Amino acid sequence: VQLQASGGGLVQAGGSLRLSCAASGRTSSSVVMSWFRQAPGKEREFVATINYSGRRTDYGHFVKGRFTASRDNAKNTVYLQMNNLNAEDTAVYFCAADFDPRKWYSRSDADFAYWGQETLVTVSS
Repeated sequence: VQLQASGGGLVQAGGSLRLSCAASGRTSSSVVMSWFRQAPGKEREFVATINYSGRRTDYGHFVKGRFTASRDNAKNTVYLQMNNLNAEDTAVYFCAADFDPRKWYSRSDADFAYWGQETLVTVSS
């Protein structure tokens, strides 16, 4: 499967962005989609995950209700709506996928087989 992430950009603190990740190629009813991010000088960290149906989501501890993951399976696309952004959210964001439905429980980037290219989010304070 190929993943194409987009939607990053420059935004002021308190602003919003919506990231998209379009999947093409192999599709499956069990595919788990997740978002990770990596800030300069830091390790990649888990941001959000969503199962195929979209009914199960989970978020990194720092999200605190500001981000919402969703998906449109008709378009093979997942979204990450990010509100009330702050400077600490500045990072490159990645979408990742895996066809093992158990990966919904994983918060480790090492567990995901497919990755999209990064999209840069810069939040100015």
